[in-house]
Amino acid sequence: MPAFADPSQQLDGFQWPLQPPEAPPSAGRRLRLAVMASGEGSNFEALTQACRADRPAADVVLLVVNNPGCAARERASRLGVPCRLIDHRLQPSRDALDAALVEAFQEAQVDLVVMAGWMRIVTRRLVEAFPERLVNIHPSLLPSFRGMDAVGQALAAGVRLAGCTAHLVNEQVDAGRILVQAAVPVLEGDDHASLSARIQRQEHRILPLAVQLAAERLGLPAQG
Repeated sequence: MPAFADPSQQLDGFQWPLQPPEAPPSAGRRLRLAVMASGEGSNFEALTQACRADRPAADVVLLVVNNPGCAARERASRLGVPCRLIDHRLQPSRDALDAALVEAFQEAQVDLVVMAGWMRIVTRRLVEAFPERLVNIHPSLLPSFRGMDAVGQALAAGVRLAGCTAHLVNEQVDAGRILVQAAVPVLEGDDHASLSARIQRQEHRILPLAVQLAAERLGLPAQG
């Protein structure tokens, strides 16, 4: 693998799979996506814009947030995407929260659900309602640095390569089948903010591809 000693090369990272699959002309209906977010919502916006460019041939039909003050709600309003608040603080349990999520997604008739910065651990109820249809984006090269503050974990470990992973969701935290990864160099002088920013740029690139790959595994429409 090439070295990243010279930041002037402006190499953000390498992606696996190396090339997205070629997409023949699509036929029939478009893929319906829901996104779950808790914070800024930059991955939600990047995915929505990619879908509007038919990469993949899908529509983000619903954003669900659990934080009433999160910036993702403002992005949804600007982008014209329906947004629903399901505040976890008002739910008696994680299972009750996920039951409300399942109801919202079923009402919206979504094909796939994307967890884009959803800061809650999901339960069996949601996983079983959408088996192989839950995609998560995580800021590390899984299986390394699972869980909270993966960027901080990577910096503390002194690794030379960090990155991000889009994967299917199961009942274990950050442990589902890997769909796409992008490796990002840790440069001399990096802090949490600078490394996070470069990782996030790669998240924006690989998440649309992960949605397409997840859909292909299930024989769903996702190519345009």
